[in-house]
Amino acid sequence: QVQLVESGGGSVQAGDSLRLSCAASGGTFSRYAVGWFRQAPGKEREFVAAISWSGISTRYSDSVKGRFTISRDNAKNTMYLQMATLKPEDTAVYYCARSTRQVPTPTTKDLYDYWGQGTQVTVST
Repeated sequence: QVQLVESGGGSVQAGDSLRLSCAASGGTFSRYAVGWFRQAPGKEREFVAAISWSGISTRYSDSVKGRFTISRDNAKNTMYLQMATLKPEDTAVYYCARSTRQVPTPTTKDLYDYWGQGTQVTVST
């Protein structure tokens, strides 16, 4: 059974950096694209970033492009989200997810089949 566990969330000030990690177990992590989504209170869960199985291709939402970096270490079955220049509007619960589809960098929730439990990121002014 596939399990994803996020870590690294916390409370920071605007302009700070934070790195989220997502450890995977079960299944074959290295074969599939993985991604990050986030959900703020009262809002829909939205796409943040995705990375292909090889790590060669990445995709970002416009709101985080240039500030966030997604990466993965297939040897460790772990993916990361390095977040820089954080803004209050980045405050949300962040979820990692794994796809099983033949899409290099999926950007919609329906293309992901496994989800972590989420980790809270709070950015204050």
